[in-house]
Amino acid sequence: MPPIWRRERAVLQVGATYAVSAYAVTDWTVPVTRRHHGCREVAYVGDGVEPESSDSLRTFGAVVQALREHAGLSREEFGERVRFSKHTVASVELGRRMPDESFVEAAEEALGNTGALRRAAGHVARQPGLAAWFRRWARMEASAVNLYTYECRVVPGLLQTEAYARAVSLSVPPIPNDQELDDRVAARVARQELLSTRRERPCAFSFIVEQAVLERRTGGDDVTREVLGHLLEVIDRHRNVEVQIMPLLQPVHAGLDGPLQLLETPENQWFAYSEGQNNGRLIADPKEISVLHQRYGKLRSQARNLRDSRALLERMRGAL
Repeated sequence: MPPIWRRERAVLQVGATYAVSAYAVTDWTVPVTRRHHGCREVAYVGDGVEPESSDSLRTFGAVVQALREHAGLSREEFGERVRFSKHTVASVELGRRMPDESFVEAAEEALGNTGALRRAAGHVARQPGLAAWFRRWARMEASAVNLYTYECRVVPGLLQTEAYARAVSLSVPPIPNDQELDDRVAARVARQELLSTRRERPCAFSFIVEQAVLERRTGGDDVTREVLGHLLEVIDRHRNVEVQIMPLLQPVHAGLDGPLQLLETPENQWFAYSEGQNNGRLIADPKEISVLHQRYGKLRSQARNLRDSRALLERMRGAL
């Protein structure tokens, strides 16, 4: 997981400019560098610099790891040679960080100048389809042990069908071209592998979805019928997934400030994510996360229970 620097009000040099660290990480678009125990530590944030993992990123990372292990170096030892922290080395090897030119060149020198990394780096590509402001959160999802989602706009991406994902993308201007549409849908469907219980440590999912989202019938009756059936299938197939439906009539509602997500890492750290028009916000402040936990707990008590939610989904599908 990329480093998230705490609220120290420390000024971090960014080329000829400066940025001040804070709890809320938003849309930085430049690599931020600092020194850590004599090594350079880089936090690449924002659009296009620290993307979600792709096959080529994971393959490049595997090559780095294989060459490092063949040289008999630990990540810490290798990091000292290339002047990057062991955390940065791990992120590259796990396919979670786009390697910059300085990393590639230093790694080549440290691992025998075979040219393999330089050639491989030319084929590294970002996986398209996810919004820039969502990429950091998407990477954290991949290793989460708990993920809570409240959604009042659309069916959560992890629960969407391909047809529903297309309908959502085609509903909101600007309308994507065919390639952009295909990329968005493919990325959304690929993320659903996170629901699998075949993972070494399966993630526990809780979803709370407004009934109004389903009543809207995004994409039409056929698309809605399919997505209702898909929700029922997910509930039945995945013992790690809970879906609750928030009633249309709810005079006291803890989610009036909008959608929210909460995530627990394997290290038992909690983060939150909120999203608006063309932007997203990753939250690490424990006080703010505590408030969001309170809200999510209240939402769970206000939504229909699991059995009633499933029964409602069946009735809604039968009515179409």
